[in-house]
Amino acid sequence: MSSLLIKNASQLATLSSTIKGARKKEEMSELNVIEDGAIYIVDGRIEAVGLSKELVPKYEAEADEVVDATDCLVTPGLVDAHTHVVFGGSRANEFERRLQGATYMEIMNEGGGIHATTRMTREATEDELFEQTKRRLDSFLTHGVTTVESKSGYGMNWETELKQLRVMQRLQKEHPIDLVPTFMGAHAVPEEYKGKEDEFVEHIINDMLPIVAEEKLAKFNDVFCEKGVFTPEQSERILEAGKEYGLIPKIHADEIEAYGGAELAAKVKAISAEHLLKASDQGIKDMAEAGVIACLLPATALFLREEAAEGRKMIDEGVAVAISTDNNPGSSPTTSMPLVMNLACITMRLTPAEALTAATYNGACAIGMEDEVGSLEVGKKGDIVMWDVATYQELQYLFGVNHVVSVWKEGNQIV
Repeated sequence: MSSLLIKNASQLATLSSTIKGARKKEEMSELNVIEDGAIYIVDGRIEAVGLSKELVPKYEAEADEVVDATDCLVTPGLVDAHTHVVFGGSRANEFERRLQGATYMEIMNEGGGIHATTRMTREATEDELFEQTKRRLDSFLTHGVTTVESKSGYGMNWETELKQLRVMQRLQKEHPIDLVPTFMGAHAVPEEYKGKEDEFVEHIINDMLPIVAEEKLAKFNDVFCEKGVFTPEQSERILEAGKEYGLIPKIHADEIEAYGGAELAAKVKAISAEHLLKASDQGIKDMAEAGVIACLLPATALFLREEAAEGRKMIDEGVAVAISTDNNPGSSPTTSMPLVMNLACITMRLTPAEALTAATYNGACAIGMEDEVGSLEVGKKGDIVMWDVATYQELQYLFGVNHVVSVWKEGNQIV
C-alpha cells in the first residue's frame, strides 16, 4: 500500500459536485474551491479531500509521502477530449503555405492536408508511430494532462487504421496517461476512392466497423461531416451503423461552414460534437436540448487564423462545453492544454472557472470518463496537478506560460 498527502494548497479546486453529467450554464463556474486545502491518496485512489487543518493531523503521520503545496494551486489532472495524437511525419511546410495565403481546403484538395499525413502514417511502422506518439504524450504530461482521447483516421485503409488503434492499445498499457480510443475511419475520403465516396462509406460500415467492435479497439466512432468530405446523410449512416456495434457517436461538425453537423449530432444523440466554428443557431439549440457536449478547439481556430467558436453563446444557451488541444499535425500541433484554457478565455469569452471546468470535468464527460477522472472526489483516480500560481484566476490570466510544478497519475509523481 502506498499513500500520498498533499497539504497547504493555496487553492484546491476540487470540481466536486452533486450534479451528474456534464455541467451547463452557471454549473460550469462551481469549482468547489477549498482554501488551504489538502488531499490524501491511497493506492492511486482519493481517500479524503478537505481542509489542511483537518486532514494533516489525521493522515500526515501515516502517509508515505507528504507534499507541501504552499502558495500553489492544486487541480485535477487535465483531460484532453479531442486529439489525433497518433500520426506519422510533420506538415510544417503547410504552415508556411497557409501564411502565404493558401486555404486549408485548397491544400487538402491538392493532396496535402489529411492526405499528406495519411501517406506518412501509412509508411511509418508501428514501432515508429509508437515512439513518435510516446514523445507527444510525454509533452502532454508536462503540461498537466493526464487523460487523452485519441482518434484514428490517418489510415483510411484498414491496415493503417488498425496500426493506429494498436499503437493506442500499446500506449494505454505502457504509458502513464489514460488513452481513450476513437475510431475515425471517416476522417476524409482517400484518394483511391475519389468519385466513389458512397463506396468508401460502405467499406467503413461493412468491413471496418465490425472488426473495431469485435476486437474492442475503440470506444467511440467519429466522422468529419463537412462539405467536400462527408455529407450529413453519409455521416448519419456511419454513426448509426457504429451505434449498432456499440460504438458511441462523436462528430466533427460545422468547422469550415454551417453544414448541419450540430443538428445531426443532436439527431444521433452523439456524446459530443467537435469544432463547431460555424454552427448555426438552430444547431446550438438542438445540441442543448439533446445534451450533446460541445468540444471546442480554440488553438485550432488560432492556428488557422479563423474566428473561434461561440463558446460564450453556447454556454449561455445551455450547451455543456469542453475544450481540447485537437493535437494534430496540420491545424493544431500543440500539446499545451494550459494555452487552450487561456485561449478559451481570450477568444471565446469563457470565464477562468468555466475554462477549468471545460478542461477537466466536462472533458471527462465528453469521453465517458467522469466517474474516474476530471474532479478530486473520494474514490476517483488520484490524477492531480500542482501549479506555481496561487489561484485558478492566475492560471488563466498569466497566459502562454506552463505553470506546472508537479503531476501525479494515480498517486504516482510523473512530472
